Amino acid sequence: MAQAALDAARGYLKTHPEEITRAVRNVFGLRLGVPLNALRWLGRQAEKSGKVEDLRIDAVPPGIKVGASVDLMGTPIRASAVIYIDRIVFNEDELTLALRLEEVLLKLNGDAETPVAALIKSGALDLSKPGTLVGFMPKRSPVIVEARDNRIVLDLMRDPKIGNNPLVRSAVGVLTSFVTLANVQSDDNHVDISFRALPVGVRGAARSVRSHVVLPGLGKLLPGGR
Repeated sequence: MAQAALDAARGYLKTHPEEITRAVRNVFGLRLGVPLNALRWLGRQAEKSGKVEDLRIDAVPPGIKVGASVDLMGTPIRASAVIYIDRIVFNEDELTLALRLEEVLLKLNGDAETPVAALIKSGALDLSKPGTLVGFMPKRSPVIVEARDNRIVLDLMRDPKIGNNPLVRSAVGVLTSFVTLANVQSDDNHVDISFRALPVGVRGAARSVRSHVVLPGLGKLLPGGR
């Protein structure tokens, strides 16, 4: 997989040498530009698992449109939506992404006699409010903070593997005090990921290092410390 990705990247840069100049400019602007073709390549790899077919990724600036054929509870469907990221908050307390879904489409691929198929055929699903549908899902993921109308708010810090792990929380706290994710949006050919340096200032970054690195390190050196 890694070698295939490297080979694909080399081939893409040979046919799109302008990406190198763009990448250099992005470094100075604290941005990372991901070509949509790279995302489409990853989508083709995902298709090989058999869980998704005919995955399409297109730019709808500043969002992206994602569509795929999947099996939903025994029902073959075609699903698509335009995804916008309205808000990002990455710091030591939260890793929040606020998503807005537009132009949501669910249609049957063929015929099926299942509860999901019946809901789609009857038009009982209000696809203009996908967040509300997610909000009614049983056993929904703990990272879903809010799901209402066409908005879904995720806080990755609520994942126990992140939020309940002191080492991970400390690493996130230190890293996001120096540089944090600020924005994600698309143009016609790229998804641009923007970062912000020193979001809490130099003193804030120093406090974070002292709190998460220096003081815990000194604690281990004291008698009885571990």
